[in-house]
Amino acid sequence: MNDTIVWAVVVVIGVLTFAFRHSFVYLFERIDTVPPRLRAPLRYVPPAVLAALVAPALVGSPLVAGPVLIPRTVAGALAAVVAWRTRNTAATLVAGMIGLWALTAL
Repeated sequence: MNDTIVWAVVVVIGVLTFAFRHSFVYLFERIDTVPPRLRAPLRYVPPAVLAALVAPALVGSPLVAGPVLIPRTVAGALAAVVAWRTRNTAATLVAGMIGLWALTAL
């Protein structure tokens, strides 16, 4: 493939991505309230995105060897327990970071 085709594909994909994302902004700008049938599933978007970002770091990928994962996984579990018990973001972050630091220092 030559450079022109590659850049054309990049530009087309960029424009389509922008159009897709902008369509939601445009749609919600035009309506006063979000319909209840749409509001219910939208509540699950932030936890799903967070899980998609955090889970690979905790459970690893086929490219990461085993010993590196154990401290991350245990520190993540510790942070999850602290978050569940305290519902405090700062305490969760502190517990997870101290747990990771303690487990990697051993």
